[in-house]
Amino acid sequence: MGLFDNALGIHERALAVRNRRVEMLSQNIANADTPNYKARDLDFKKLIAGVEGVTMRTTQDKHIQTASLGNDTDGTLFRTPFNSATDGNTVEMAVEQAQFGKATADYQATLMFLENRISGIRKALRGD
Repeated sequence: MGLFDNALGIHERALAVRNRRVEMLSQNIANADTPNYKARDLDFKKLIAGVEGVTMRTTQDKHIQTASLGNDTDGTLFRTPFNSATDGNTVEMAVEQAQFGKATADYQATLMFLENRISGIRKALRGD
């Protein structure tokens, strides 16, 4: 399977992360009326950066150090609401619905890219 891992690249991992984000946003929407529920989201760039092998480093001593993601975090962020609720819930339906729509579009784009990659592999194997 190593051949196919290289052929699909990072996109297989990206699809899994995007799926996890859509699930998390749907949980936010489902818990919009739950007292003290905190809206959550994922930091996609940090989760994917570890897979790509991209590391940040400073070139000068006076540069600001970046916080490393490390292995102890799952990339979960808590959303800061624009308007505070009296029950402590931080879910704002308009924000969550907009983020959900964007996340599903991103998921579909990644899925289409993978489908095109797989189609190309099939054509190569058939000799088309």
